[in-house]
Amino acid sequence: MEPRESSSDTEAFERALDGAGPEGVYVLRLFVSGMTPRSAQALAMIKSICEERLAGRYELEVVDVYQRPDLVADDQIVAVPTLVKRLPEPLRRYIGDLSDRDQMLVGLGLQPRGRDAERAE
Repeated sequence: MEPRESSSDTEAFERALDGAGPEGVYVLRLFVSGMTPRSAQALAMIKSICEERLAGRYELEVVDVYQRPDLVADDQIVAVPTLVKRLPEPLRRYIGDLSDRDQMLVGLGLQPRGRDAERAE
């Protein structure tokens, strides 16, 4: 069985590749379960990081797992909230508690890790 790909996914990916300059464009998909407090917190955190660190260089799609079960299956989502970083490569998934800002910045490659962060200061 071949994976299904929607035309909007393909178009977003191609737009991101076309616009990828030296700093690159981030293509993100956040899976949530309705607007629960945890989902709202995850969305607020990701939006804050994107606006602060990636202004004008990101596409964020929010997917309610109850509304789009097809995308849940396509992206093999097993828990929510889950953030899928499609671009820049490599593809990454961040599952569960997305409230730790520093951890999210490191995970998205927007802040150096541990000792690397100390050297950068």
